[in-house]
Amino acid sequence: MTRPNDPAALSKVPDVTLMFWVIKCLATTLGETGGDALSMQFALGYGASSLVFLAAFGAALALQVRARRFHPALYWLVVVTTTTVGTTVSDFFDRSLGLGYVASSAILFVAVLAVLAIWARTTGRIAADHIASGPNEVFYWLTILVSNTLGTALGDFTADTAGLGFEGGAMVFAGLIATVALAWRFTAIPKPLLFWAAYVLTRPLGATLGDLLTKPVAHGGLALGQLESSLAIAGAMVAGVWLTHLAERRNARSDAA
Repeated sequence: MTRPNDPAALSKVPDVTLMFWVIKCLATTLGETGGDALSMQFALGYGASSLVFLAAFGAALALQVRARRFHPALYWLVVVTTTTVGTTVSDFFDRSLGLGYVASSAILFVAVLAVLAIWARTTGRIAADHIASGPNEVFYWLTILVSNTLGTALGDFTADTAGLGFEGGAMVFAGLIATVALAWRFTAIPKPLLFWAAYVLTRPLGATLGDLLTKPVAHGGLALGQLESSLAIAGAMVAGVWLTHLAERRNARSDAA
């Protein structure tokens, strides 16, 4: 029997496949529309919404940490809560505290680098594909939480401050993700660094896509509604997680035969 901190223990994170990134993009888009729905459509405000989502994140993370193996629904629930927290916390920094997109992005970027550096120094490596020990799991989710907050600020900066708009911002970040994918395939850059680079970049992609769906037409959006868009994206995400789970079960039965 393997111990919880044994490298041979079952990983509690999914395999990094193309479907993983599709679901991740849906999760980040849902985080943007869902976060905005609570803070704006329900007029709760950025500070109060951040507290609500932090509580949800804490509850979901506690279940994830206590789990002994990978549970797809639980894993992606924690991811979604980090994206909603990232949306409202970033907006709180930018707008309520008046830091602006540039200052908040710089602070959060340094925070992501600091977490990764401490993680590498503490455990000896930055894990992404196999998370089984307590310390790695804590650093894994802390990196995701901070990177999703950074991604929100980057998305807003590109669309608003840089003047590219929601469509232009989405195209920029899609191009950057494609560049990281090429680097993964054709360069010797350490894979964990490229993984976290892509992870950060999917958040502003989701932020710009979420704003494109929900912002008023006069502001460059499609005005589809924050709550309605959130429900539709959540449905697509659930379908993606379920189909991936079914495919993995079929593959497992095939390998065992």
